[in-house]
Amino acid sequence: MSIRPVKRIAQSRPTVEGAGVKLRRAFGFGDTAETDPFLLFDDFRNERPADYLAGFPWHPHRGIETITYVLSGVVEHGDSLGNRGSLGAGDVQWMTAGSGILHQEMPQGDATGRMHGFQLWANLPSSLKMTAPRYQDVKGGEIPEIVDDDGTRVRVVCGSFWGKTSPVDGIAADPSYLDVFVPAGRRRTLPVDTRRHAFAYVFEGGGSFRDASAPQGVLVETPGPVETLVREEAGDRSLVLFDAGDEVTVQAGDRGIRFLLVSGKPIQEPVAWYGPIVMNTQDELRQAMSELNAGTFIR
Repeated sequence: MSIRPVKRIAQSRPTVEGAGVKLRRAFGFGDTAETDPFLLFDDFRNERPADYLAGFPWHPHRGIETITYVLSGVVEHGDSLGNRGSLGAGDVQWMTAGSGILHQEMPQGDATGRMHGFQLWANLPSSLKMTAPRYQDVKGGEIPEIVDDDGTRVRVVCGSFWGKTSPVDGIAADPSYLDVFVPAGRRRTLPVDTRRHAFAYVFEGGGSFRDASAPQGVLVETPGPVETLVREEAGDRSLVLFDAGDEVTVQAGDRGIRFLLVSGKPIQEPVAWYGPIVMNTQDELRQAMSELNAGTFIR
């Protein structure tokens, strides 16, 4: 068994999307080599309704899958195929855009105005870029949750873990998507398929992701021209990118740590990307935009 070393720890960055939604982006619209098959990850956490109520009005997707996981508040959604629904606290939607879909996502806060959720984009291989669109809406009560003797909790949003399997299935990247809480001061080791790229995103508390024998520092991104060796601590809104191995070890800090642990098999195909449309070549991308402009985008 080999513990995955940490490649890099970076803070998610403020950005504005949709009709003016303020959120934090952990990665996206850049080089996909380290996160393949995942393209983008956003943390839409806000307690000020004016910063999110404008939402994400009608927009297209093709060639990808989008995964929305809501922790608080509600996201109303609808699409060009006639699907309508809402995602509440604990719910998950896995949308396979495939050959093309137009949809909208409109967040609403809870009774206190709080809205919190995540959206992950997963790429589709060339053989499935033009597959028929598909939705998988899963209510929070259907998502398996495991509570270990030491208080560690794991929600299996997608994939299988510790003998439990999520109802979300048939996803091209064969991903594992876990919501993990480790109590204060506890150290846990979690299995991760060595063939997968993996990352963690911390959203409560903090801790350290490293082997006990590893050095007390890690190279991380800094604003300057060189990287700096600092303590390998990951706090709120930290993205942790892992190198190869078949286990991830986390040491929780004094407030415990809650994070998403996501992994998937790399597709290793060219990426031609324009906004919410992701194809393999520029010609395919131009064709998609031509169809969008001509009103023939939906198959």
